[in-house]
Amino acid sequence: MTSESPTSDGGLVLRFWGVRGSTPVSGSSYAEFGGSTPCLEVRCGERMFLIDAGSGLYNCGQHHRDALPKQVDLLFSHLHLDHTSGLPFFKPAIFDAERTLNTYCGNLDGASAEEALGRLFAPPLFPVTLDVLPCTMRHHGFRAGEPLTFPDGTRVDTILLNHPQGSVGYRFEHGGKRLCVISDIEHTDPWPDPALLDFVRDADLMVYDGMFTDCEYPTCRGWGHSTWQKGVELAKAAGVKALAIIHLHPCHSDTLLHSVEADMQAEMPSAFIARERQSVLVGAPVEAPAGAPRPSEAIEPLALARIA
Repeated sequence: MTSESPTSDGGLVLRFWGVRGSTPVSGSSYAEFGGSTPCLEVRCGERMFLIDAGSGLYNCGQHHRDALPKQVDLLFSHLHLDHTSGLPFFKPAIFDAERTLNTYCGNLDGASAEEALGRLFAPPLFPVTLDVLPCTMRHHGFRAGEPLTFPDGTRVDTILLNHPQGSVGYRFEHGGKRLCVISDIEHTDPWPDPALLDFVRDADLMVYDGMFTDCEYPTCRGWGHSTWQKGVELAKAAGVKALAIIHLHPCHSDTLLHSVEADMQAEMPSAFIARERQSVLVGAPVEAPAGAPRPSEAIEPLALARIA
């Protein structure tokens, strides 16, 4: 893995624009892993998809500027605030009258995101409504579990995940490589879930919600998030080649996350914790970041306030 854009040669490339869960954070304690909420960019060759519109979407837009395609496809895992708050700040898209922003939402029993986003981005919660923006917005609803087939023939498979009000996992296949994005999810008992096991089987890279550690999870049961330990367990059972942990808890500092990553890599060497702006060529060898410290102190359970 690398912090720069890898040479894809038409391959399957993932870039993390936001990896934090629940709320953005900032400061020196978050300099390496980042503080923006979820936004992922997936490139199937030159074909671009975005997953989620958290605060990381702003930097995604600033990075690409005029290089964005005229048709931008934004796939929502779900519509909680940490996955939607960046939408009106995606400036290169929303201020371009020649661009179309297609949103896809699969956790509302077939309904699109239009009504929910219209209620969120309107006075008194937001100064303007989305319909005043220059771009064209087209909202598409589907039911998680149905495949998405796009006008150019690209197919993306989906699965319903265990999360309050539901969440959608996505599977991309391109150039003989497979990428699965599984967030937000709370693991079930027993684990792994058979349907999810089949969905991620033999993936070259699985992105997984590891908001908590095993010692933290008992006080957070029912909140809709999982642990890196359950991510490793699922990856091993499904023959997944590499694992990336996202939806990082806002209380987890760089120092703590380095310790978590060291523990995780002791169980699965190809696993890592995602870093904001990091790019990964799916299927390429995974390397630990150069110079990353590996603190040896034990991690005590955090006194976690409930965060949705």
